[in-house]
Amino acid sequence: MALIDRHAIIERNATLLLVFSLLVVTIGGLVEIAPLFYLQNTIEKVEGMRPYSPLELAGRDIYVREGCYLCHSQMIRPFRDEVERYGHYSLAAESMYDHPFQWGSKRTGPDLARVGGRYSNEWHVQHLTDPRSVVPESVMPSYGFLKENALSIRDIANHLKANANVGVPYTDEDIANAKADLMAQADPNADTSGVVKRYPKAVVGDLDGDPQRVTEMDALVAYLQMLGTLVDFSKYDKVAGYR
Repeated sequence: MALIDRHAIIERNATLLLVFSLLVVTIGGLVEIAPLFYLQNTIEKVEGMRPYSPLELAGRDIYVREGCYLCHSQMIRPFRDEVERYGHYSLAAESMYDHPFQWGSKRTGPDLARVGGRYSNEWHVQHLTDPRSVVPESVMPSYGFLKENALSIRDIANHLKANANVGVPYTDEDIANAKADLMAQADPNADTSGVVKRYPKAVVGDLDGDPQRVTEMDALVAYLQMLGTLVDFSKYDKVAGYR
């Protein structure tokens, strides 16, 4: 009997087709999933990555709360046009402390994976307050109210604890100093040595133009200014041949 005839028998018999389909899916699943149980970590660690500072973490919550991920992705694909526009393609390790990750699936606005350090704090505040004053074609709504809202810091230590419970490497020291670190990062007159030691490259100082209090605008700007700044991509650029 020819092979094609045997194949026809399977196609005509619904029960046989179901059994063989399940068998193929099971074998394929085992081949792909089973090795993961023997790996300590499926994400390659990258030098420079660290957990979010308390202020950045609060800013990320505001970013999610306001639905920023619906219009801005945080995943640069390894295509030349994206790399030349946005910067080095995204690494899995850059999202290892995100719960959930902010990759996104739509770009009404530009990708934000490398937005940190590209603009001043003042630019971000102006853009969030009146988007069309700096980007005339923008369709983004105004988020000026963030500057009026005092940032809630009551549960920030518990927030770090919750992240630690799902694998983010916050230490007892980080958690104990969470509130103080949050306040110091947005205070231009504070001693920020502890913040910078625990969270290298954190942007410190007056972030929203109002040094008298810590607002939701402070937190969101701190988060945006951190994105894409933690990893030195020069070594990856040389390997990938993009620069």
